Amino acid sequence: MSKRPVAIAAAVLAAAVAAIPIIGEFEGTVKVGYRDPVGIPTSCVGHTGPDAVVGRRYTDEECAAQLAADAVKHGLEIAPCLPDELPVETRAAFTSFAFNVGSAAFCKSTLSRKARAGDLAGACAELSRWTKAGGRELQGLVRRRKAERALCERGIA
Repeated sequence: MSKRPVAIAAAVLAAAVAAIPIIGEFEGTVKVGYRDPVGIPTSCVGHTGPDAVVGRRYTDEECAAQLAADAVKHGLEIAPCLPDELPVETRAAFTSFAFNVGSAAFCKSTLSRKARAGDLAGACAELSRWTKAGGRELQGLVRRRKAERALCERGIA
């Protein structure tokens, strides 16, 4: 077996662990399944999927397991859109960002393009541009991007 997939998996796992505090802080936790603003069944920390059941109560352990699995899932989805070698903190910031905006949007972004080109400082700076939703700047996104950017830049300092 090639060392490359194992090394990337290890990097994704380490980054997921580092991303969880930021994701949890900014996503918040709702322990009863609900429909998000566009009607998607959601549970715990922004988790969607067949196990997100509207009206179901979730335990702390279930929410923690969903968050960990979702962080890893996003990390794996964005791995092909990033250089293999990245500091853990930088990859963690990108994982938190992808959790929020979606892996497809991440992979199509200028941020991803800059990271793949080796411009990690420029990629980290791109985080500050993603502060709007519905055409207006949201203070929650401003705070989240500031935290993600600080984590991203700590990795390349």
